[in-house]
Amino acid sequence: MIARHLSKRVPGPEGELTLLDDIDMTVMSGESVAITGPSGSGKSTLLGLLAGLDVPSGGDVLLAGGAFSQLDEDARAVKRGEYCAFVFQSFHLVADLNVLENVMLPLEIQRRGNAAEIARQWLDRVGLAHRLKHFPTTLSGGEQQRVALARAFAVQPALLFADEPTGSLDHANGERISSLLFDLNREAGTALVLVTHDDALAARCHRQLRLDDGRL
Repeated sequence: MIARHLSKRVPGPEGELTLLDDIDMTVMSGESVAITGPSGSGKSTLLGLLAGLDVPSGGDVLLAGGAFSQLDEDARAVKRGEYCAFVFQSFHLVADLNVLENVMLPLEIQRRGNAAEIARQWLDRVGLAHRLKHFPTTLSGGEQQRVALARAFAVQPALLFADEPTGSLDHANGERISSLLFDLNREAGTALVLVTHDDALAARCHRQLRLDDGRL
């Protein structure tokens, strides 16, 4: 994945606000990259642009050697489904699906015949094998985070974006999830792009990039 001269500007009460300014970065296959910086520096905005969840005001994102950010929303969704997974701070679990069904969902979209088996395996790895039939509203924030991570891990993406992946977890579960992230990176060659305030998690990545006031 390559970002070239990426910028994001939005209207503000006193004129245009620049959230990101002239970002250049490359993430290689199998690499892990931590994006750090103070709150409000543009980290989550950058992650959303890299993942094709938003479009830049200027510049380009290339994915798998082809245009990404210039595609329309439907085409970006198709390409993202082929190569990427995303873990949000707010989890984005489907409220009327139980834990197992939430993790199965992207596998079923990919028409994987063994979706239930794969989902169970990953839920076991994040310590939630006993919660398969529970619905998101009955889970703690940390448990919802682990379901979201299992859903992302299950498709074994080429590129995993994660926004504060350990932010809602206690120390023991944070350590477990950190290990899973880097196991996936090592075993499957999945590239990781993490936004984090966790210094220990950032230190485990191959590179750390710091954002300050919209600039890398």
